[in-house]
Amino acid sequence: MQSRRRFDLLVFSAFVAFVLGCPGTLFGQFQPPTDEELKMTAEPKVPGAAAIYLYREETVDDNLHFHSFYARIKVLTEKGKELATVGVPYAKGQDSVTDVKARTIHADGTIIPLDVKPADLVEHKGSGYQINKLVFTLPSVEVGSILEYRWQLRYPDDKLNSPDWDVQQPYYVRKAHYMFYPFKLLDRVIDNKGNGSSKLLYTTMLPPGAKVVYEQNSGKYTLDVTDLSPIPDEEYMPPINAFMARVKFYYSSFFNKEDYWKHEGGSWSKEMDRFANESKGLKEAVASLISPADSEDVKAHKLYDAVMTVDNTDYTRRKSSAEMKQLGIKQVKDAEDVWKQKSGSSDEIALLYLAMARIAGLKSYATVICNRDRELFNQYFMSMQQLDDVLVIVTVGGKEIVVDPGRRYANFGELDWRHMFASGLRQIDKGTSFFTTSGNSYKEAKTIRVADLTLHKDGSITGLVRISMSGPAALRWRHLALENDEDEVKKQFDESMKALVPDGVTADFDHFIGLTDYHTNLMGVVKISGNLGTVTGKRVFLPGLFFESHAKHPFVAEETRLTPVDMSYPDSVSDEVVYHLPEEFSVESAPADTTVPWTNHAAFVLKSTTGKNQITVGRTLAKNFTLLDPKEYKDLRDFYQKIATADQQPLMLTAAAATNGN
Repeated sequence: MQSRRRFDLLVFSAFVAFVLGCPGTLFGQFQPPTDEELKMTAEPKVPGAAAIYLYREETVDDNLHFHSFYARIKVLTEKGKELATVGVPYAKGQDSVTDVKARTIHADGTIIPLDVKPADLVEHKGSGYQINKLVFTLPSVEVGSILEYRWQLRYPDDKLNSPDWDVQQPYYVRKAHYMFYPFKLLDRVIDNKGNGSSKLLYTTMLPPGAKVVYEQNSGKYTLDVTDLSPIPDEEYMPPINAFMARVKFYYSSFFNKEDYWKHEGGSWSKEMDRFANESKGLKEAVASLISPADSEDVKAHKLYDAVMTVDNTDYTRRKSSAEMKQLGIKQVKDAEDVWKQKSGSSDEIALLYLAMARIAGLKSYATVICNRDRELFNQYFMSMQQLDDVLVIVTVGGKEIVVDPGRRYANFGELDWRHMFASGLRQIDKGTSFFTTSGNSYKEAKTIRVADLTLHKDGSITGLVRISMSGPAALRWRHLALENDEDEVKKQFDESMKALVPDGVTADFDHFIGLTDYHTNLMGVVKISGNLGTVTGKRVFLPGLFFESHAKHPFVAEETRLTPVDMSYPDSVSDEVVYHLPEEFSVESAPADTTVPWTNHAAFVLKSTTGKNQITVGRTLAKNFTLLDPKEYKDLRDFYQKIATADQQPLMLTAAAATNGN
């Protein structure tokens, strides 16, 4: 079900009479299947499809306060049977899911109705809220079955629920019909801040020929679509919401984006300044942390390090109201409270740094961005809810640097990858403006994997692997260690190593070095054991590339590309594998030295060196790009195909024949 935006209503005595007088909304009804639907075994327009939507219907009525859904699905393969399990999220204690009906129709026309009560499962639970999911599975589903189900969600009379229509689906849609009855007493709609929101707006991203239609007489909005292709399913895609067909409705106080962002941006900026108020207590704290003789760079770094000592409750646990009362801790109201309590959320810690930087005389601004892994910021969608995290822009030596103090263990000037090339709002000297962060260089995100391995006569292997990481890779493991216990971290690191080492080899994570020191690279130490070589007569075959024996080279299998390529961030991965060989073994053939350049984008280098009783194989893949247009896909695929060929080269050893003594 789509995400929902809610607005409060001013309730008048005439409201009940008005609602009772509203016309009812057509709710999707079960329909007899056609002969064509029963007999079909494939959809010619999407060859190989696991399933298709024969029909979808969604209705939202903000006068009667319900959202209804109806679907009819044809299952074409075993994989398509996954659609038999349906989940409907809802806010426990506010919403209710009713009128759940479902049935399975076999290809011969036999009907099996759902006769089991849906399960009510807890999805998320927090302070003052709980999200549940009503789950049901249609019975007796076979390849060739038609799945038909409907449900209705009801929400409180004092709330509105403007819909998001996710028109495009993971499966082909033959036909779909959408209806929205907005609240008719628009002059009585207010948002959560008490502002009047008497204007209904919507943004669309629709295929050619599809159009939202407004009916003057009924006041409803409708959309009909046919023959809608599935959402692309490709490797390394940007957030799917950025290019899938969809419609967003919302109530607003403004008609145009210029007025909206000026007003809402101004309100946001005032709140940032209020929280980052330069209080007496903070001035004393800053004076104790820096010296008047310090340069701007030294001041910026000292304050950043001080802020990093504050407990970030987004990674640990925010204390409940009862715990805070027992400990005599007050609710955080401003940056000084965060500093005094040495505790705060990511945004609160970022604003603490903003306040301290300003007190230190550093020109600084707040910025709030949309996380790039979730969605791309859209100026035409007039909602502050699309913005996620607060960062700080600090000026050092006349240069603006974006810092991420809310990301625990992020070094000064280092951004979480979700905050790279991310857009949103920023403060300027007079008001606010749109803003996009920059990315990193591959030199700032290095992973170096060094393996020192001893191969024994029987093909068994022992040794040690040291993995050094900087940038986003190091940040990921540091955050994982904050949020989980030691056993869980070890389990996940071992799982990540399984995808790297060859079959028969066991990688056992031992410990981290520099886990909490974000000024240094993070190193993981792993013990290696098991059997590596395949013995054939006098020859022993080893994987030429130890860490790439299980590699799934991206882009090699697919000839074409529909969506942009998003590699998250530029990086460099270097391997150095040293094999210590028994005296009886000699190197017969090794991976050939290979260089694959891709000008201004990436480079690949493979080199092997043979010495006495050992061979060293080195490999480096450096990518200095993040986003690529589909028109560059041909070059990208060609680059990775050459890498895949190089990585498949074996390492072959020869075992000398044993000599008999006299």
